[in-house]
Amino acid sequence: MRAWQINTVGGQPELGVLNDPIPAEGEALVRVMAAGLNFADLLMIEGKYQVRPKLPFVPGMEFSGVIEALGPHTTGPRPGTRVLGVCGAGALAERLCLRADRLSPLPDAMGFDEAAGFPIAYGTSHLALSYKARLQPGETLFVTGAAGGVGLTAVEIGKRLGATVIASARGADRLRVAQAAGADHLIDSEAPGLKDALRSLGGVDVVYDAVGGPAFDEALRACKPDGRLLAIGFASGQVPQVPANVLLVKNLTVSGFWYGGYETHAPALVAASMAELLRWRAEGGLRPHIGQTLPFEAFPEGLDLLRSRRATGKVVIRVDQQQ
Repeated sequence: MRAWQINTVGGQPELGVLNDPIPAEGEALVRVMAAGLNFADLLMIEGKYQVRPKLPFVPGMEFSGVIEALGPHTTGPRPGTRVLGVCGAGALAERLCLRADRLSPLPDAMGFDEAAGFPIAYGTSHLALSYKARLQPGETLFVTGAAGGVGLTAVEIGKRLGATVIASARGADRLRVAQAAGADHLIDSEAPGLKDALRSLGGVDVVYDAVGGPAFDEALRACKPDGRLLAIGFASGQVPQVPANVLLVKNLTVSGFWYGGYETHAPALVAASMAELLRWRAEGGLRPHIGQTLPFEAFPEGLDLLRSRRATGKVVIRVDQQQ
């Protein structure tokens, strides 16, 4: 099978040929149709992610595909079932093996490209907002990086949970993408005075921050009493330092959220979340935004889109061109 590989930390991906994997007991063999890209893929390649696969490794953390076979004594979706899943690494290959109980069958109306970019972004926002932050109807949610793959899902899910959503993104075009996802108020991330802008809108109950940097500190100071701040990621490259005195005076809570951690220590919670999200999608309640779909050979170009922060919504690599 063809597969992209990372052979050195920080090295360029190389397209090569590997042996097809064989499913062990409890596993399914999946023919990969498409893979979603995430900012974490860049960090993993650069050796800066919290999970560091042994070199060489096949990148790609999420995928859609078709089950081809089950391992010995394995129960799960039957061969031929269309599925999506999160694998940590390995999605940028024509086949992979994964535990069968970590695969979710697709709704009939869900295509492979859409499904490939669905689980991490929507799973992150759903669990972070509904479980970690306990976002309530009528509260105000502020989302940084609101036109990106994860931020855009936070806007959409925040609205579905009944919040008023303030979206921050760079430039008018990206703000229009956030508005189409349901944002009530728009703030250009390059404009000065974020704290005052948020306060003029009545302040914030929940902050969903995938960017880091100065915006986190300004949003912190615009929070209402008992506000909750979610540290989702640091796409800006700057990790915020939290002043504990501000937390004390306003009774604020800052929480880190890493989806991969919940997959490890709370898989039942992740499975229930994904089931609800796929039910919402089947009912037409979610509208995933695929900004760019690229052929398998263009995986490095997809990484460049993420690196330059030019992508809107998800970047998807179409592994199987015959889908």
